[in-house]
Order: sequence, then C-alpha cells, then structure tokens
Amino acid sequence: MSMKKILLLLGATILFAVVLVACGGKPVPTAAPAPSVAPVEATPTEAPMVIPNLDTFEASGHADAKAEAFHHWDQAIPAEIPVDCAKCHSSAGFQDFAADGKVDAAVKAPAGTFACETCHNDAAEALTSVTFPSGKVINTSEEGEAICMQCHQGRESKVSVDKQIADFNATDADKIPAPIKGADGKDKNFGFLNVHYFAAGGTLYGSQAQMGYEYDGKVYDPKFRHVEGFDTCVACHDQHATQVRVEKCALCHEGVKTVDDLKNNRENSSLVDYNGNGDIKEGIYYELKGLQDALLAQIQTYAKDTAGQAIAYSPDAYPYFFADTNGNGQADPDEAQASNGYKNWTPRLLKAAYNYQASVKDPGAFAHNAKYMIELTYDSIQDLGGDVSKYTRDDAGHFAGDTEAFRHWDSTGVVDYSCAKCHSATGLPEFIKNNGTLVLTPSGALTIAGIGSQPASNGFMCTTCHDEANWPNRYAVTTVPFPSGAKLTFSTEKDDKGNLKPVDANLCIECHQGRESTNSVNAALKPFAKDPDKVAVKDDGSPALSFRNVHYFAAGATLFGDAAKGAYQYDGQNYVGQNVDHPLNKCTDCHDVHQLGVKLDACKACHTNVNSEEDLFNIRMDKTDYNGNGDTSEGIYKEMDSFRVALYAEIQNYAETKAGTPIVYDPNAYPYFFVDADKDGKPDTNDKGPVAYTAWTPRLLTAAYNYQYSIKDPGGFAHNPKYVMQFLYDSIKDLGGDVSKLTRPEAPAPAQ
Repeated sequence: MSMKKILLLLGATILFAVVLVACGGKPVPTAAPAPSVAPVEATPTEAPMVIPNLDTFEASGHADAKAEAFHHWDQAIPAEIPVDCAKCHSSAGFQDFAADGKVDAAVKAPAGTFACETCHNDAAEALTSVTFPSGKVINTSEEGEAICMQCHQGRESKVSVDKQIADFNATDADKIPAPIKGADGKDKNFGFLNVHYFAAGGTLYGSQAQMGYEYDGKVYDPKFRHVEGFDTCVACHDQHATQVRVEKCALCHEGVKTVDDLKNNRENSSLVDYNGNGDIKEGIYYELKGLQDALLAQIQTYAKDTAGQAIAYSPDAYPYFFADTNGNGQADPDEAQASNGYKNWTPRLLKAAYNYQASVKDPGAFAHNAKYMIELTYDSIQDLGGDVSKYTRDDAGHFAGDTEAFRHWDSTGVVDYSCAKCHSATGLPEFIKNNGTLVLTPSGALTIAGIGSQPASNGFMCTTCHDEANWPNRYAVTTVPFPSGAKLTFSTEKDDKGNLKPVDANLCIECHQGRESTNSVNAALKPFAKDPDKVAVKDDGSPALSFRNVHYFAAGATLFGDAAKGAYQYDGQNYVGQNVDHPLNKCTDCHDVHQLGVKLDACKACHTNVNSEEDLFNIRMDKTDYNGNGDTSEGIYKEMDSFRVALYAEIQNYAETKAGTPIVYDPNAYPYFFVDADKDGKPDTNDKGPVAYTAWTPRLLTAAYNYQYSIKDPGGFAHNPKYVMQFLYDSIKDLGGDVSKLTRPEAPAPAQ
C-alpha cells in the first residue's frame, strides 16, 4: 500500500471517530442499573499503525537531516532550491516531477529531507522510463528501477561535453578556446563539466545512457547484466537503507561479508589484465583503480606539458580540478579553493577529466559496470597521448560486449533467430533445449530451427554454457549439427546404456562451425555450373551470384575436415578428415574456455621452445617442403601461408583476365571483395562507398570462398593444416594457376 493510501485510511478513521462524538452530543448522567450478568471486559484499543521500513529509511542518506544535499540552498537569496535541482534534492520536487515529467517551480529552502511519500505515491510507482542527460531513454518495468535512476543518472553526458566544445568553436583539441559571451552578456570561459554524484544508473546502462564521454569511432559496453535477478538497483540495494544487500552477494561470492569484500570479486568473464600490472586475480575494483590512477597521471602530464599549467585534483572541493601552483601533484588546502580552479582547459583535457570524475563519483562503478568505465578510462589515456600498450581495453571474445559480434543488433535490440544461437547470451541454451537443427534449402540458404529471436546481449553470460538447472555443469551435448548437414562429435566414450557421453568441446563447435559449406556453395552455383568461367548474370543483366561468406572462426569445421566439408571441396579430390594426429585434438585441450587464449603450458610439454603464442607459428609437423621454397625448418604456418599468398595472386589474375574486372580483398569490410579497376590495391568507391565485386563466375566464387575461409580461421595452421593446404592447392589449380612447386598433402583413399 502506498503512503498516500495509508494517510487516506488514517484520515478516514479519525473522521469517523469525530462524527461519532458529534452525533452523540453531551451525555446526560443517569443511575447505573444493577448488573444482571457479569461485566464484560473492555476490548483493548487498536495498536498504533506501524509504517514498514520507517526506522531503516530514517537512518539512510535519503533522510539525513544534516546532509549538504538538502541544505545547500538554505542561505541562498532567495532561499530556494532551483527548478534544475529540486527534483533530486527535495521531496516536493520529486513528487512534482513524477506527476508530469517536470518540476514547475523552485522549492522553498530548507525543504527537509525525503519522506516516505517521495517515492510511495501513485505517480512515482507508475514510472517506467528514464530520460538521461544525453537524451537517451531507457524503458524498464523492473521494480523501482525507474524511480532510482531519475536522480542517479548524473547531470552531464557526452552530448553536453560536445556541445560546450561546439559552442566555443573549439576545432583544435589541444588549444585553449577563447572566451565567448554568455546569455547574461558577460564573458564565459571554457571550463570543467561535472557529471555530479552517484550517477550509478548512467554507469549501469553504459552506452545505452551515454553518461560517459564516449570517443568517436569507439564502441562501448551497454547495460551490465550481472545474473538474472541481480541486475537492477533494488535487487542489489535495499531501497530504504540504500545499502548493498551484502547477504545476497554472499550467495555466490564466497568470502563476502562486507561491502569492502566486494572489491575483491573477479569473474571468469574478466580474466584479462586491464591495468597492466600482471595480476588477473585481483578484484575488478583494483583493475579499474589502476586505470583511474594512470588516467590522473596522464591528465597531469598533459596539463603541464601541453595545456601549460600543472593540475591537481581533489574529490572533495569544488570545482575539483585546481592549478597546482607548487607543482607537487597534490591539491593542497591553499590550492583547493574555488578561486584557484583550473582554467587551462582544452577540449582534449576536458574529455579526459570529465571521464575521470565520472569514474570517481560513482564509487560503486566497479560493480555497476566496470567494463564500461575501463573503456572510458583507457580511451581517455590514449586520447591524451598516453602509452596504453600494457593495458587491455577489450575482453576475450565471448565476453566482449563492445564488439560488433554483440552490438550489431543495437538498433532493434533483438537478435534475429538466424544469428541468435551464437550472438546472444540466451540463444545457445534455447537451441540445445529444443534439439535445434540446421536445414539447407535448395538455394543454399541455411535455416536454423529450434530457436527464436533473442534480446541483444552484452556478451555471453555464465548460463550461456553452464546449465543453471545442473550447476555448475555445462550443457550436455553429444552431437552437433553442421551447415553441411553432417552431425559431428568429439565424444568417443559411451555410457552403460550405449549412448555417447557428452564432451565439453561439443559446446564450442555449436558456434565455431561457420555458416556455409561445400553443399551450400554448390546449391548456389547449380544454375550456373555449366560454364564455370562465365560471369553469372540474370536476364536483366544484374548479377546472379554474390559472394558466400563462411563466417568467422570456423575452427570446428577445420578440425573435422572432410567430415564437415566447411571449405569448398572440389569434385574428384580426396580430403583429410578430423585431425586426430595431434595428442591435443579438442577445443578444450588447447584453449582456455574463458580467456580463449592457447594453453601454452600444454604446448610446452612437447614443444619446449614455445613461450608465447607467436612461437606457435614456428612449429613444424613433418619435413615435407609443401611450398617448394627449399626450407623444411620453417613453421607449418609459413608453409600454409605460401599457398594462401599464391591463391590470392591467382584470384586477382583470373578476375582481371577471365572475369574482366580487377578485384581486391579487405578482410575487415563486408562484403570483403571489391572492384579495383585502377589496380591501386584499394577498393574503388562511388557515392555509396566501396564498390562491391559482382563479376563473379562459379570458378572465381569457389576460389574466393576458400581464400576467405583460410583467413577467417586464423588458427587453421594448428587446427588442420593439411586440410587447409589441400583446398588452397585445389583452388589455385582450378583457376589455372601453376602448382608445380607446391606439394598437396596426401589424403586417405576413399572407403570402398
């Protein structure tokens, strides 16, 4: 029941009592009759109404009668809390805002603290959306979250920082802008913008709220999704005490007894060395703290060397950044005065200082969205010219929520069912639960059944691979459908019922399998295969073929070779199957499933010279001179790469001489192959951008497909080098290239 309803009920009770007295008038004394029965004991009066959580609330910061947050304007003239501040610094202001989305008038000071009815009123309880200072709108139906974030969102954003830079016409990032005339006609100086305090909502929602200064060309994490049931304000904080529900944290985080213990938390989704100190076991709080310290040091270096005035910071004195007159790097008491506020602001310095302040003024940032803050601090250091070579900005791929693999669907917020299995946190569990299948249509399109569209996610979650109903075990997978139609498995052992035992590596190849195959390419080429060298066009002259992209990191298809047919395999040729020659032949044998890096210690057991991933390129499997250069000591990677280089040269030669249009490849831009009419090694452009290659012949398409396949599995030299060299060799030969110096790896004869 809301406080408003409680007050109404109480008022009605009092009114009823008054009416009873009024109607009875003044009583006339009469003689009491002798009792005929024993007297009945009087009914006790009703106990006083108890307001739930009142004591807890009154001990919280929201009800602190001495707090500066509620008394800052007591001595103002007039003694009023301005409209811009009243929403979050007075009960009346917040209620006014909740009613119609704005505060209509200043509130007389002192206004007192918050009260129960500040949040417990019908209008506030109906709030479901929050508009952040950036203009971004977050819609939420989560209990209480919209109420909390109306105030815990900050007062500035990337938008306001950019606006100030534009208002001052500051086109040079390192130049101190000249003053401009303010609205009052007085000179206005380019100055620091303060995010304000406890902007936890802005941190939590990351790029969706855009509270931090996000640098152009960079991608940032959106809302931090902790675990189901613990990713909202009131799920983690007692809304009356405003304290962290530490007892809830302790359910999963062992050793957590106090709020400070939370600083030591570190999850498997964050096993990279963000701050460069070599420690990936320290709490994520300390990783962020290391970057914050590095950013402040870089701000001070830049201020002195570029802006021309040393700077010092104080978190407790407005305006926070001061001229460091004695150059000791500290804001001494005589320096931390408003009159000594730092003045040599440049656009570049403003952005970095704003981000530093944003990270400091949310003391719970490490829990609210550490990765977003790490990205902001890293980018600020880099933008100031700092050396970031020892720092890490991005997470391992499965948890890199700031990458295209997870951000591609932000415009709609929904990952289409055809991509959701591998590009959302919830897709794979649904696919496995529903025994999902892959179906190849006659045209070569891949249809995925057993899964629906999923919400866009911030990377994978623990429950993407770990079965919540059987925690902490991974989902039990025995066979995996591939785009070619094959069902493959790493499982070799059977249980007492004769069924294959699940293997964790099977989970990996649910996604690391590509999206195309020999079969899908052949289906697309079928109408045009009669003349493999003719540019395929429709009757209206438009292109009839388009490039087929295998997709990324199809390591599973490479490992299984001929069984998966992930690459384009030419008729009449034999290909090696699953690579079982190496003693470590499953994904989880060689890769850390959270960091995704290679388990170098496992390699060193046999390859004693391996000390880094770069050393893996020098490993050799036999003494065959596959690329014909006479060097049988170079790593198998170099042997294989020679095939790839030769194929690309042959693709370019064929495209120009046979297809009639020169071609160029860009591994980082869709659709990867472009027109290069002037043969300058760069894609031609028009008013729409780079010109995609469309002069495909069946023969050129298959070769280009295989070239792309070899690029998009960068570990192919380790996963199955013989298979890769086979399909590269066959592609060169099919284009008419000279393979006389190359040796095609042997393959077993087909079964009779």
